[in-house]
Amino acid sequence: MGRSKEKKDLSRKRRHVRVRKKVAGTPDRPRLIVFRSTKHIYGQLVDDTRGVTLLGIASHSPDVTANLKEEKGKIGQSKLFGKYLASKAIQAGFKRVVFDRGGYKYHGRVKAFADGAREGGLEF
Repeated sequence: MGRSKEKKDLSRKRRHVRVRKKVAGTPDRPRLIVFRSTKHIYGQLVDDTRGVTLLGIASHSPDVTANLKEEKGKIGQSKLFGKYLASKAIQAGFKRVVFDRGGYKYHGRVKAFADGAREGGLEF
C-alpha cells in the first residue's frame, strides 16, 4: 500500500514552507509559482513585497487549451504551457524570475514546465 493522499499533501506543504523561507519575489524579479493537479497545471507570477499576483494562467483556460491539444501527454503539455506562460510574462515586461516549485520534486511535469519557461525566454 502507498501513502495516503493526506500524508502526501502534508509532506508537500511542509516542503513548500521550507522552500518559501528561501524564495521570495520582488517587483523586478517576481516568483514563478507552479501548481499541478491530476489533470491541469497552473502558473503565477507573484510580487511578495506587495503580496500581489502579477500574472496567472491555467492550462484549462480557453486560449491555452487550443495550443495544448496538439501535444499528447501531460509532460509535453506542461512544457508547452511553460512556453506560453513565458511569452505572456515577457509581454507583461518580466524577463527574470525566481522559480518556486511549490514543494513538488523537480521532476516530470514540474521540470517540463520549467524547461518550457526557460525556452520561452524567462531567466532563472
